[in-house]
Amino acid sequence: TMQTRQLQVGDLAITVHESQGTGPSALFIHGNSANGLTFKEQLDGPLGQKYKIVAVDLPGHGTSSRATKPEEVYHMPGYAKVVTGVAEQLGLTDAVLVGWSLGGHIALEAAKFFPQSRGILIWGTPPVGIPPVLDQAFLPNPSMAAAFADELTPEQIAAFGEACLKPGAKPDAEFFEAFAQTDGVARATMGGSVATANYEDEIQIVKNLAKPLAILQGEYEQLVNLDYLKELDAPTLWRGEVQVITGAGHSPQIETPAEFDALVEAFLEDTSKS
Repeated sequence: TMQTRQLQVGDLAITVHESQGTGPSALFIHGNSANGLTFKEQLDGPLGQKYKIVAVDLPGHGTSSRATKPEEVYHMPGYAKVVTGVAEQLGLTDAVLVGWSLGGHIALEAAKFFPQSRGILIWGTPPVGIPPVLDQAFLPNPSMAAAFADELTPEQIAAFGEACLKPGAKPDAEFFEAFAQTDGVARATMGGSVATANYEDEIQIVKNLAKPLAILQGEYEQLVNLDYLKELDAPTLWRGEVQVITGAGHSPQIETPAEFDALVEAFLEDTSKS
């Protein structure tokens, strides 16, 4: 089973979850209002038994500490620095960066700090430029507003949870627990940060990436526009196209873990040879 411990990164206590495996390493970064345990199936399952998987709780999420200076931490550059600090302490500077949703944006933001990383794998993440054309990158979904609001009603949280799955599915109790644990200031600060373009141009990062980039997408994704992903200029795109995961929505790591894990494993194997 996985081990959970805390590292000190700057003035923050950051929780990390580590699998038992010793194979090529991967650093998993979770999405908005989630935590590292969204990857429980990967950490404790066959993937984590074979590979060295480390999942981080971002600041203000899970059991990591909340930022005392939110404006310095709760945005892409701040999260990218924390992820880099974790990797440096754990000897994971060559790890594949694996990011879900907001975590995928953070992985792209952090790419410049990981010159030795073997590759990047993202899903639920449309790379955005400056200024971002959010109406093209994302599908119109009223629950998206919850991702950037400090205070939310239980109904808003439930609607966001349903949007993160395939249509008709309901989020489990762990989703609500993770949401309740999250510092609402983190969501609000991130929303303001995106609005002022306080992030690296991800279209350019993808275009100029020197290492393989895998992009996965759930077949029933309700938040991210597949057509937008297909039009990206991504010269190092793994297997030459977006990998669509049958039967999943925005959260295949939870919804269809076997299919998701198979793609992650293939990418870890391919990038460990190069």
